[in-house]
Amino acid sequence: MNRRMSWPAFLAGGLLFCGSAFGATQKLYLFNWTEYMDPDIIKAFESKYDVDVVESHFGSLAEMYAKLQAGGYAQYDVIVPSNYFVPRLIKAGLVQPLELDKVPNMANVMDKFQHPSYDPGQAYSAPYQWGTTGIVYNTKTYPDAPASWSLIFDPEQTSGQPFSMMTDGQVMFGAACAYLGKGYECTDRKSWTEAAKLLLKTKHRDNFTGFVDGTPALPQMARGVTQAALTFNGDYLLDKAENPKGFKHLEYVLPEEGSELWVDVMMIPKRAPHPELANAFINFILDAKVGAQLSNYNYYSTPNKAAVPHLDPELQVPPAMPTDEQMAKLYFTPSLDGEALQTFQQIWSEVQSR
Repeated sequence: MNRRMSWPAFLAGGLLFCGSAFGATQKLYLFNWTEYMDPDIIKAFESKYDVDVVESHFGSLAEMYAKLQAGGYAQYDVIVPSNYFVPRLIKAGLVQPLELDKVPNMANVMDKFQHPSYDPGQAYSAPYQWGTTGIVYNTKTYPDAPASWSLIFDPEQTSGQPFSMMTDGQVMFGAACAYLGKGYECTDRKSWTEAAKLLLKTKHRDNFTGFVDGTPALPQMARGVTQAALTFNGDYLLDKAENPKGFKHLEYVLPEEGSELWVDVMMIPKRAPHPELANAFINFILDAKVGAQLSNYNYYSTPNKAAVPHLDPELQVPPAMPTDEQMAKLYFTPSLDGEALQTFQQIWSEVQSR
């Protein structure tokens, strides 16, 4: 199913039979990533509960966090941060626990996303979508490319061809640590220092084109501006579906040394205007068919085991669904705070500026 298509049977069907407990005067304020929600899902929720949904967008986790600190914790009902920001939001007192008795569809969540390390007890968050961070490369340029971070860090592998790195410092340090044999989840200063040296050496190569976010890296690849870059599996699949000619020779690979498994989650800010409606919205997204519709729209993986049978075929196989062998080498990016966060930010700033 194309992500722009709706599910007429779903919109007109069983989920809409319920009467509203909220009323048309209520609004749900959703703070989400750009182009990460199927508008038909919003329409279906509005119809079911007879409410309006007002969706605002952020472009980075830092932007989201800053807006919450500036009063957004009392402005938005549902936010969609990434897993490694969850502990930071909880510790800062910017979010409230879910009312799990009002989120029965939490039972649909896959075992691997139940009681995650970033939210023990799963008291504050419910998974929204998940994915992986890997390397996209041109198979004509690299016909025998290994599934390895060497495509980025080994100058002999890149053979003078243009390549980029990601703007997310923690992902790049994780990649460098993994390549150096220190594990993607490295958090000690010694490992960070060695990773920083590798990143600086890589950055100063003549064929390095710059730090680029995972999403805009893909059109650069399609145009031939770069021959290797870091990106996300969902964005790769979506862009490939929309531009098959440009992606004919582009392949996505998960480095065997280890890479990132990330989860975007739904949380309720501390003083959300409509917390009861927020819990209802989270439960709605965790419905089997709604969860599948969301993934079929944005091409990312669903954390909803009940949704899998309703997914488009290409979303039930790699790279949307990694193999068991690949999953064993995927890790959550560590959540940092306090002195560790300050140390990391200082080292990353040096890498960017030198």
